[in-house]
Amino acid sequence: MRSKLVLAALVIFSTLPVFAQVAPAAKISGFPLGVGVGLTDYSLDYGPGRRMVGVSAWADYNLFHGLGIEAEGTTIFGGKPSVLQRMKQDTIKGGIIYRYHEIFHLRPYAKALGGLGSIDFPSRNPLYTHDTYTVYAFGGGLEYKAWKTLYVRGDYEYEFWQSFQNRHFLNPNGFTIGATYYLRGVHGHR
Repeated sequence: MRSKLVLAALVIFSTLPVFAQVAPAAKISGFPLGVGVGLTDYSLDYGPGRRMVGVSAWADYNLFHGLGIEAEGTTIFGGKPSVLQRMKQDTIKGGIIYRYHEIFHLRPYAKALGGLGSIDFPSRNPLYTHDTYTVYAFGGGLEYKAWKTLYVRGDYEYEFWQSFQNRHFLNPNGFTIGATYYLRGVHGHR
């Protein structure tokens, strides 16, 4: 009986090193949120060759393993063509974003968003120069780590404005160049 107790004690004590803890190689701290702003250049899809510029702002919340949610607002207001003096497009969207792991200091991402779009447009009817539509958008881009938690972002987005003036989809699309500041940082262990 005594030999069985000694053997059991040896087995238990031999497993104690398994519970040893090692200091982590990196510490992730802060809130998993990124906020950004950028300059936007869009093709309006309202007549041939119509391009305008504006600004975009976004907030990304990382859920886990590269998957997150994004809220984005864009206003296209500058560089109006002379035939479109009343033109302005605004969108507010939200949806999912997936960031792939970093490759050569570049982090690719893809996103799918939905929301509302507001448009001011020229019209022969002075009482109908503004409307609001459901908008879906798909896009992606690259982020480049410029400094600690500051990333430069290049983004492309293609929008679908549903049943534009009861006829077809309006498909504005364009590029945004900006920067995102992430509140969560990764710090090496010291």
